[in-house]
Amino acid sequence: MRAADALDARRVVVKIGSSLLVDEDGQVREAWLDGLAADVTELVARGQQPIIVTSGAIALGRRQLGLKRRPQRLDEKQAAAAVGQIVLAHAYQERLGRVGLRTGQVLVTLDDTEDRRRYTNARATLDTLLRLGVVPVVNENDTVATTEIRFGDNDRLSARVAVMATAETLVLLSDVDGLYTADPRRDPEAAHLPVVEAITSEVEAMAGGAGSMVGTGGMVSKLVAARIATSAGCSVVLAKGHVDRPLTAIAAGARATLFPVRLSARRARKDWIAASLSAAGSLTIDAGALGALKRGSSLLPAGVTRVEGEFGRGDAVLVRAADGSPVAKGLVAYDATEARRLAGRRTEEIESLLGWRGRDELIHRDDLVLL
Repeated sequence: MRAADALDARRVVVKIGSSLLVDEDGQVREAWLDGLAADVTELVARGQQPIIVTSGAIALGRRQLGLKRRPQRLDEKQAAAAVGQIVLAHAYQERLGRVGLRTGQVLVTLDDTEDRRRYTNARATLDTLLRLGVVPVVNENDTVATTEIRFGDNDRLSARVAVMATAETLVLLSDVDGLYTADPRRDPEAAHLPVVEAITSEVEAMAGGAGSMVGTGGMVSKLVAARIATSAGCSVVLAKGHVDRPLTAIAAGARATLFPVRLSARRARKDWIAASLSAAGSLTIDAGALGALKRGSSLLPAGVTRVEGEFGRGDAVLVRAADGSPVAKGLVAYDATEARRLAGRRTEEIESLLGWRGRDELIHRDDLVLL
């Protein structure tokens, strides 16, 4: 598998660093963003679902606030982010809108990717935006973050978003064209690595420090992101972003480093649900629902006959057959109280029973694994 092949994935997350998007004067590189928009348009035209994870809010806000250098204090960073996020969102809306794409801003923190309930809600939002043909533009919510604004966090965030979205490929656009055996700026003997099968201690030792004065990431943070993503079944491409059409360049064979995976993102997610999560409760289902699950369907409220335990939305629950035997495990879309109200009822009754309308499924098939 080559880096170019990884771009054929159904769902692709593209991470953009500050130094690619924002120039040294704190202004958006509009021509570069136009090229990225053209690349994203081609992905959409092929039926793919791109997600953009972008840095740049603090760098853009710095100029708006008249700060001479990169903010160091947390309150200054958050103030710059508050101003810069508006500029950043407008830049994406305008430039992607010119090529006929709708965009939606999603602000998250690393905590959102680690808290089960917020993780589930954010994942549902991304899925809905993509289903409606909207390109999500994800940025870290630096205005409310505390310890998160630090070295290379958006690299790690992009990996968490890729895992959350069950993406097959994460593209890390950087100021270098991949991983080398040493820093190529200092060592003329440094060799480029087109494929890294595993992130070993030897590979980690090859990583260098941070790069430009605009960005905050470095090769170390890229490897951390690659480890997170590949362990969840998402291949990672590390490539040079300082070209007019970065995704087109990768597809045409430009030098890049691929971190491949052997398990699909969906299979890795199901393995994680089956083996790593303890069940907070259980749902007993009838024979009709059991047959539907075995055919690959989601679990609907109508097939549930009993709800046991106390659990929240996004928690793992066991699914039991009528005789009590465990047949599946999954992440439930409603808490225990809501599930009890919905058990045995039709999906069109959800809103009248709860006073609001959530998902049609108690457990979506993407969040369920048969045991």
